[in-house]
Amino acid sequence: MPAKKPRRRGRLIVIALVLLLMAGLGYGAYWSVSTVRASFPQVSGEIAIDGLSAPVSVERDANGIPQLYGETAEDLFRAQGYVHAQDRFWEMDVRRHLTAGRLSEMFGEDQVETDAFLRTLGWHRVAQEEYDNELSDETKDFLVAYSEGVNAYLAEHSVEEISVEYAALDLVNDYRPEEWRPVDSVAWLKAMAWDLRGNMEDEIDRAFLTERLTPEQVEELYPAYPYDRNRPIVTENGAENGDIYPADALPDDAAEAADGVSTQLSSLSETLDEIPALLGPNGSGIGSNSWVVHGDYTTTGAPLLANDPHLAPSLPGVWYQMGLHCVEVSAECPYDVSGFTFSGMPGVIIGHNQNIAWGLTNLGADVTDLRLEKLDHGKYLRDGEQIAYETRTEEIRVAGGETREITVRSTVNGPIVSDRHEELEAVGGSAPVDAGAPDRGSGYAISLNWTALEPTNSMDAVFGLNTATDWDEFRAAAQDFAVPSQNLVYADTAGNIGYQAPGLIPIRGTGDGRYPSPGWDSSYDWVGYIPQEELPWEFNPERGYIVTANQSVIAPAEYRYHLTEDWSYGTRSQRIEDLIQATIEDGGKISMGDMQAIQLDNSNEMAKVLVPHLLEIEISDPYVRDAQELLVGWDFSQDADSPGAAYYNAVWRNLLQLAFGNKLPKELRVEDQCLWVPPADDSEPMEDLDGGERLIEECGERAPENAQPDGGDRWFEVVRNLLEDPESDWWSTPATSQAAGAENRDELLARAMRDARWELTAKLGKDIDTWNWGRLHRLMLNNQTLGTEGPGPVQWLLNRGPWNLAGGADAVDASSWNAAGGYDITWVPSMRMIISLDAFDDSLWVNLTGASGHAYHDNYTDQTDLWARGEYLPWPSSPEAVTERSVNTLTLTPSGASSTPNDQNE
Repeated sequence: MPAKKPRRRGRLIVIALVLLLMAGLGYGAYWSVSTVRASFPQVSGEIAIDGLSAPVSVERDANGIPQLYGETAEDLFRAQGYVHAQDRFWEMDVRRHLTAGRLSEMFGEDQVETDAFLRTLGWHRVAQEEYDNELSDETKDFLVAYSEGVNAYLAEHSVEEISVEYAALDLVNDYRPEEWRPVDSVAWLKAMAWDLRGNMEDEIDRAFLTERLTPEQVEELYPAYPYDRNRPIVTENGAENGDIYPADALPDDAAEAADGVSTQLSSLSETLDEIPALLGPNGSGIGSNSWVVHGDYTTTGAPLLANDPHLAPSLPGVWYQMGLHCVEVSAECPYDVSGFTFSGMPGVIIGHNQNIAWGLTNLGADVTDLRLEKLDHGKYLRDGEQIAYETRTEEIRVAGGETREITVRSTVNGPIVSDRHEELEAVGGSAPVDAGAPDRGSGYAISLNWTALEPTNSMDAVFGLNTATDWDEFRAAAQDFAVPSQNLVYADTAGNIGYQAPGLIPIRGTGDGRYPSPGWDSSYDWVGYIPQEELPWEFNPERGYIVTANQSVIAPAEYRYHLTEDWSYGTRSQRIEDLIQATIEDGGKISMGDMQAIQLDNSNEMAKVLVPHLLEIEISDPYVRDAQELLVGWDFSQDADSPGAAYYNAVWRNLLQLAFGNKLPKELRVEDQCLWVPPADDSEPMEDLDGGERLIEECGERAPENAQPDGGDRWFEVVRNLLEDPESDWWSTPATSQAAGAENRDELLARAMRDARWELTAKLGKDIDTWNWGRLHRLMLNNQTLGTEGPGPVQWLLNRGPWNLAGGADAVDASSWNAAGGYDITWVPSMRMIISLDAFDDSLWVNLTGASGHAYHDNYTDQTDLWARGEYLPWPSSPEAVTERSVNTLTLTPSGASSTPNDQNE
């Protein structure tokens, strides 16, 4: 998680040596094995903890998945905090330091910039306001109980016994974890909202594009959503007619500022890239699938609901499976819920109780606006007046270093986020000034307006969803889910299915949020939020199913409010819908097996459009023609053993590089991108190459100075449209010392096929019969902190992999890769679940990794092989099913009075 830089390498080497000793690979093997095992949780017997009113039983199956049984709600959440801490406290501790802007306290000097930016955003400050002023008393009680459970675990364990990472960190930093506070849990929602924030990067990118491209060219790279081909989520009810919201360009009065602010936009973009992402890389393109089918169209006669959120792979995975069960369900203790939780937060985020089931995908509403500010010696321009901006001071403590002090500036539009990059300098003719001074002279700056900086009661929604018994209660709970804005799908045991779009979504006075807007003009301000009762919804649509996969929620002609223009383009959602419709139209019904098959579908929908064009190209080079023939008869499935999938995806990547890479601004270049550069035609004959003999794909000096598209389904739509215009300027690419240029579509496609053949020969060998997609398309699971970078020993000790996988970018089985950086997997279905509303015990689930966050525990990655093969675990719900799968029983017993709520959050 924390971004690491080369200067931190020395500290990582020290930690690596410590961990090597602890793993028994050096002196002290006996001590090291016992030290590693000391952090493993106790899973049987009895443990007395403070605050419980009665015993809580923790039943764990062979995969370490716990089901908790308690007599009161507070006891359940207190036990949940204890069990989360048993398995995942290191993850929880790092996460809370991130959300509070305190990573430097754990990891030292290299995290100061990250902390400074996060303090500027003020996640933790807003979370504290929510806890103090917005949350219900009941929610606060549950948060306090959860914190008491975490702290009970910390109180009875030394730092070395909490997790193996602490033993290493303790020797380097003399670090000791603090007690958990309720606000630490609330702040996690801010991190979720940040990673799921929508189109901030698109807003920056479009601003850069306007400096190099015409408005028409920019729109070609951001085409309109294809409503005629890919259906939005809501079509049958829950919408009111309105006017199509016009798309805006960069405002005229902000265009003049573009040159002056471009340096700060570039610095802000770099800063965003450096912020550790808990869920996915910096909020760009995070996907997910969920769908629900009415019982009229299922083999069980009751609804079936599926969900698989697509997030960045991490170790441990972001989800933690758990059940929370009141021994006797009543108004006083209404919890009988099971599903996927976040370590560090009470309750279940996705899952089912005994009446309803629900799933989540990212709605992607535009909830951020970058505002350009005109500053002049302590003031900013606002509707013709100079107004003093607000300032506050933040102290950043640094492990092994001196405390830093930063000044945060804010305008009425939000915190000034362009202050935080080390390359900051005053623009607009002023001389560079001290970034730590409260008055930085005159020039331009960038502030951020973001819904998550508005205190809300989103945490209340978690408990409301957990206890909802019908559609009305579900919708009422969803209304509290202010941030992050999500698509919620629903099913109940009465046979109903539904969809609700919740969230705090702004209404803009002027503009549509696609470009940075002038902060000095209040007409661009938000004038309110879409009323919750007017957000899109559906209930029992006639078609018999609901699909959400980050596509457009509703056609703009049918809805009076603007949600965003930066949707996923519907590739996954329409494929899911087509598969469901195919079964229904043939007179069949959807089974649990069908739901699994849909979830694992890896068809490349863009290949169906592009391959016919590729096969029409006349190829004279026999080596390239052999590769081209791999596409003949290929069924567009991206199985791990498919040579056709390997070659097609290489062609796609090279096509994007050739058509767009030399035309996009250098500011959009992906950090550390690796681009294929083929050798000169006469320098290295194809027959002399063999896979793995040399590094043909290089980063750095051979990589072009321009950006390369990431290859997601926005680019599907861009290329689909351009295929109809074979003479478009986008198809032209200059000649190089390695290859001839291209003047039109067919010439560029021919060169892309040639370059792809060279690339895969270098990577996979001359013999195309040995090629397969999985050898390129690999998953590594990296420990979120010490294993993400650094010396080999650290990675060897904490990381796992690789796995050669099927799937691809914007396939339903979205093991995605970024064409700007290579074929390795950057997005995954972070979990998979299928819920049967006919019999909850027939439901299935699987996690990306395992329940344990301890590197050498049996449950560290015990679900990963199942996940990689597309297999599932039984998901027990009833006490009988839980007992049948249980292999360990731990009883948490009362041992004394609990702390007071005030003590827990001070």
